[in-house]
Amino acid sequence: MGCAEGKKYGLVGIADHYTETALDEDGVLHSISFKNDEKFNFAYDVIDVMAKKCPDKLAMLYVSKEGRERRFSYRDMAKYSNKAANYFSYLGIKRGDKVMLVLKRHFQFWFSLIALHKIGAVAIPAADLLTKKDFEYRFKVGEIDAIICTADGEVSREVDKAARGNSRLRTKIMVGGARESWHCFNKDIRYFSSNFNRPQDAPGGEDPMVMFFTSGTTSYPKITTHCYKYPLGHFVTAKYWHQVDPDGIHFTLSDTGWAKAMWGKIYGQWICEAAIFVYDFDDFDAKDILKMIEKYRITTFCAPPTVYRVMVHLKLENYDLSSLQNVTTAGEALNPKVFDKFKEKTGFDIMEGFGQTETTMLVGNLNGMTPRPGSMGKPNPLYDISVMRPDGTLAEPGEEGEIVVRTDDGAPDGLFTGYYNDKEKTDAVWYDGYYHTGDTAFMDEDGYFWYVGRVDDVIKSAGYRIGPFEIENEIMKLPYVLECAVTSVPDRIRGQAIKATVVLADGNEGDEHMKNDIVKYLKKNIASYKWPKIVDFAKELPKTISGKVRRAEIKRGDWSEEREEVPAVATEEEAVTSEEPAASEQS
Repeated sequence: MGCAEGKKYGLVGIADHYTETALDEDGVLHSISFKNDEKFNFAYDVIDVMAKKCPDKLAMLYVSKEGRERRFSYRDMAKYSNKAANYFSYLGIKRGDKVMLVLKRHFQFWFSLIALHKIGAVAIPAADLLTKKDFEYRFKVGEIDAIICTADGEVSREVDKAARGNSRLRTKIMVGGARESWHCFNKDIRYFSSNFNRPQDAPGGEDPMVMFFTSGTTSYPKITTHCYKYPLGHFVTAKYWHQVDPDGIHFTLSDTGWAKAMWGKIYGQWICEAAIFVYDFDDFDAKDILKMIEKYRITTFCAPPTVYRVMVHLKLENYDLSSLQNVTTAGEALNPKVFDKFKEKTGFDIMEGFGQTETTMLVGNLNGMTPRPGSMGKPNPLYDISVMRPDGTLAEPGEEGEIVVRTDDGAPDGLFTGYYNDKEKTDAVWYDGYYHTGDTAFMDEDGYFWYVGRVDDVIKSAGYRIGPFEIENEIMKLPYVLECAVTSVPDRIRGQAIKATVVLADGNEGDEHMKNDIVKYLKKNIASYKWPKIVDFAKELPKTISGKVRRAEIKRGDWSEEREEVPAVATEEEAVTSEEPAASEQS
């Protein structure tokens, strides 16, 4: 293992130096607090420490899209991040500079990110799917000074188009290739020293460390700012949710261009001394992912619900998944039907978690908990979480409201510090001692949270407040449905009516007979005020780069003045109940 005293310097040495935890009588995490974090810097205090104590221990197993394997130890991570830090400093990148990373799943992402943490430059991960217009917006509002970009595809050309006339963007570095006006990372880094000593005034603690552009599901992306304490917030994510094994290997599927990569591909996993697995693929193929789990004996796995929705339609018994110890999901609410099918085929409970770009994991099914299909789990003890009514009072169990984080006693490590250069948007979600997530849920009598939807996604129809997720769950129970999205459409009588956009499994196309079949099924299984007026079929749902369904994009077309009237699949008399809505369901 390369560490003479085994796990001493991982779970005990590093984590215990910064955390104080307590478990309840069932072994579930009860409380956690952090200490010695005033100047904490992940690059120096985790990577460099592990490089000294366990230099040969595996930190990352990397597999390229062609199948080439590379293994990196903690010594390697320290060495190459030092070389990158010296290289970036030579190019003029300094503390406080904003540096965009567009590196897919290339192993150079980790070298670069750790190097920027050492320098004190602010890292801004981004996706390689962005276009000229996207980059222009991000360069301007993010005040980007430098970019480190993959040579794959057309992304560097889109960067060049967006950079024309931008006087602030002064440094462009390319990974995996070379082009005019770009520095060549792979070639140049070889000439720089592998020594980079921690200066006395090294960045840490409350200093800005990383920024993420949000998914932009309802508006232009905001810029979420996190400080150097942010990685500590992911300790719970890795140890108690992913349940990583220090002697195993963890596989989170996400691209490095969005915040979920920070949940599962670096911070918490390495604080817990677990190796990470990186598969640098271009196009998602569930069968390929299963083969990787089988071949490399993955012990813990995390993927968005979309992946599990595909996997449950495969013959999972054809794959050896015996190395797996725990599987998790986040990014969207997980449908109970998918949970049940996956458990039936593999024996594993999918441990769901919930959080945002602005946070680490807020709610989850942690080690020792019994998950309830369809529930996000219970609050992470790191955060003081409640459900709040629209009038600002706290909701009772079973009552829907907005998920909020109490901050009047201070913001916990892991919560963002604000939206960059946007006090108005920050104040709109963070006020009166609470951070308002914009997500709605209810909590049951046992403390489990059940997702309803984004505040903007809640449908108000004929006096009812209707969460889309409940209807989506019912539709997902049909064996021929892959995924679906429920949104609102304008309605002369109700104000809003319900629309279901359905994607069928195996690429099948829907017809009127199938529409009627869906409607008949729903009439038997949900209350009449939740029946969709419209059922549409689509080949795929619009999604953000992080895989979340863009319900706002579906609604935008339906609420535009130019939209033609869509024939209803249920009459007005069938869709409107004669009963009065319950008080808790009224708008």
